[in-house]
Amino acid sequence: MAKVKAAVFASGSGSNFEAIMKAGELPCEITLLVCDKPGAGAVERAKRLGVPVLELSPKQFKDKAAYEQALVKRLREEGIEWIFLAGYMRLIGPDLLGAYENRILNIHPSLLPDFPGADGIGDAFRAGVNKTGVTIHYVDAGMDTGPIIKQREVDILPNDTIDTLAERIHKVEHELYPEVIREVLTHK
Repeated sequence: MAKVKAAVFASGSGSNFEAIMKAGELPCEITLLVCDKPGAGAVERAKRLGVPVLELSPKQFKDKAAYEQALVKRLREEGIEWIFLAGYMRLIGPDLLGAYENRILNIHPSLLPDFPGADGIGDAFRAGVNKTGVTIHYVDAGMDTGPIIKQREVDILPNDTIDTLAERIHKVEHELYPEVIREVLTHK
């Protein structure tokens, strides 16, 4: 039986993308990396791993709707059934949400609903809390507001820096995301 096809969307270094690719057996095949920042580190990782890349800058389009419509067209051409956001730093709009309703997952470096947004690690660290973590959730129209699938706590230690905390959070992300992908796609 053919595996479902999935795309990973990334804007940055692509460490979560690579962790998914190296996670062993998954109930899907990652057949495309979508990057909205041409030249980002994720692109080089994809090339090294032999995954086709779609570099598509929103600046090339008149508006967000046109950008997302172009994405949906390409994703459909590629037979993509699921989307995994991995450091994709854009809110998903109605065109993409409508085409992939309940089939877009996101990873976020905090225990949502605490510390949503672009700097979850730094926000938690600066708030002086003693724990944070990683959340995997379905994507909705809000910023990090979709239904939570799974969370894992990470202690903030007294001698932590943002860098040491980020390192531990990334380690948890790299374990948790493939685990949740397996669970979600196996029980869909």
